[in-house]
Amino acid sequence: MSLLNQFSLFAEYNQVMNRRLFDAAAHLAEEDLNKDRQAYFKSVLGTLNHILVGDIIWLKRFAEHSSSKHALSYISGLENPASLDVLLYGDLHNLREEREKIDGIIIQWIGGLSEADIAGAISYTNMAGDSFNKPYSSLISHLFLHQVHHRGQATTLLSQFGVDFGETDLIEFIDECGA
Repeated sequence: MSLLNQFSLFAEYNQVMNRRLFDAAAHLAEEDLNKDRQAYFKSVLGTLNHILVGDIIWLKRFAEHSSSKHALSYISGLENPASLDVLLYGDLHNLREEREKIDGIIIQWIGGLSEADIAGAISYTNMAGDSFNKPYSSLISHLFLHQVHHRGQATTLLSQFGVDFGETDLIEFIDECGA
């Protein structure tokens, strides 16, 4: 499987898992969504916001690459998150709308990339002001793995409220091989 096919699989997986995560979170009262559960980003809502913050930060960096300027133009127009724990949205409904929009953008962006596009490196500066130059394809992998990591935290928080998220395995999205 090519890297781009792998990234398309990850983009589809992330979109579906994010949709399921928001469906599960919708079972909670607003008070529970915001309740500090001593997690890194405190609450379910804080963790869901952080996933979006991370996506915006990375997609803005990718938008600087010539292959991604057009596909990520919406992201380029967004304000830079002030911190990793900023609450971009204080309510689940508006956060979900933005999450769905950005998941769609990610799918379209990945679908428009070529193997040559992702063969190079991306230079960026992190929030602390440190500069890096790393392989584009590895940073795309990081974008998806960051979501997976924090969705795992969110599903744990949901389980603390008695909400069973269900399956999270990628295997459901991997096609069967022909015999």
